[in-house]
This record gives sequence, C-alpha cells and structure tokens, in this order.
Amino acid sequence: MARMLLSTEPIMRILLTLLLWFLAWLLWSGMYKPLLLGLGVLSCLLVLVLSLRMGFFRQDVFSLHLVWRLLPFWGWLGKELIVANLQIARIVMSRRPAISPTVIKLDALSPDPVGQAILGNSITLTPGTVTVDDHEGELLVHCLTRELAESLQEGEMNRRVAALGKD
Repeated sequence: MARMLLSTEPIMRILLTLLLWFLAWLLWSGMYKPLLLGLGVLSCLLVLVLSLRMGFFRQDVFSLHLVWRLLPFWGWLGKELIVANLQIARIVMSRRPAISPTVIKLDALSPDPVGQAILGNSITLTPGTVTVDDHEGELLVHCLTRELAESLQEGEMNRRVAALGKD
C-alpha cells in the first residue's frame, strides 16, 4: 500500500517536506549525537507516514507556494500585534477597564482551508481576540471589546489573508 501511495504522490514535495521537518527538528533539538539523530529521522518518517495516510499531499492544503506571499503579511501582522498589545495594555491598566466582551461571526473571504486557518490563527494571535470556531469558512470570534469586534468586521485582515491565495 505504501508503494501505491508513493507512486501517486508528488515525490519531490514529499522529500522536500521530510527534509524541512528534519531540519526543523535538528534546529529545535540542538542534539547532534548519532542515536538522537537517528531518533529524529525516525520521528520525521513517522510523521511522514501519518501525513501520507491522512492525504496531506493529495489536497491543496500543501501550500509552500504561499511562503513568499506570507513574508509581507507577517510584517503587517507584526505591526498589528504591537498596536493591539498597546491597546489591551491601556485597557488593562486603566482604573475602570472598558471591557465589553463580544462574540461575532466572521465570514472568511478565502474559500481555501489554508487561508481560513491563517485568518483564524492571525485573529487568535492578536491580543484581545480569540477564534473560537471555524466551520465551513464561518469563524466565531470572541473579542474583548466592541471596538475590536468592529475593527475585525471592517475586514482588513480578512482581505489581506484572502489576497495571499490569489494567483
């Protein structure tokens, strides 16, 4: 069965992914002893086998083409994180915090599941907002204040994420 899976899968994507996983493992572990290197290779191979069984490489979820588009987005998101941190710090430090918890539904502009995941994760990374659920492109988001909810509904982040997937 493994041969059948490998014969229909894009071999270069699989090998590149395996290499990236091993390099990430090597970087994060910092262990260079032969036994630990062997265990790292085995763990990466196990993840590869599980990914093959889940159909990871057969779907459009495998999106290395997004990497170059993500760099400017990450810069913008970093700026937004700093602004949101300052806003939340001001709310928390005030004598009477103006907290008005709000839950909103947000329709993702990106039809693709990777874009929806990027949007949900970006919202959760931003202080004061948490993506509670993502079902078929509809995100349920908890916001600390109504102002945060309104800024999310304006859609700047949603538009930027949707632009990542456009060819």
